[in-house]
Amino acid sequence: MSVRFQRANFLVSDMRAALRFYVDVLGMQVAFQKPDRDKSYSHTVFGIDPSSAVGFVALSTPTQPRVMALTEVSGLAEQPTPRRSTIVLDVEDVDAVVDRARQGGYRVFPEERLVTHDGRVGREVGILDADGNLTVIYRILAAAPG
Repeated sequence: MSVRFQRANFLVSDMRAALRFYVDVLGMQVAFQKPDRDKSYSHTVFGIDPSSAVGFVALSTPTQPRVMALTEVSGLAEQPTPRRSTIVLDVEDVDAVVDRARQGGYRVFPEERLVTHDGRVGREVGILDADGNLTVIYRILAAAPG
């Protein structure tokens, strides 16, 4: 059996506001955008009210095409806690991303020291988008000892 991971998808309440975070803060690029639709499989699988139109944007990173998607649902409430999902991104410059997030008014969690399952050491920081979707950014700084 073969499985290939295609992309993660977050629901957002305002596509323009979401793109400010995912493009301007995280550095992703818009791969393609679909116009708002009254009928979409997203209505079924996410349990979206069928009277609400949904928008869709696929996002890429410089090395990963269409790895993230955003589905716009107007009037969406902020994510409750505990949060049920996140995307985790390896970023070149943690400080620059954190600075852009803070300048944009996004919630930035305190930085933590990251120790991976194989002993590598790095930094990790959680950031919430405008809808409360969680992104954890990290960077490995040191190889595993030995």
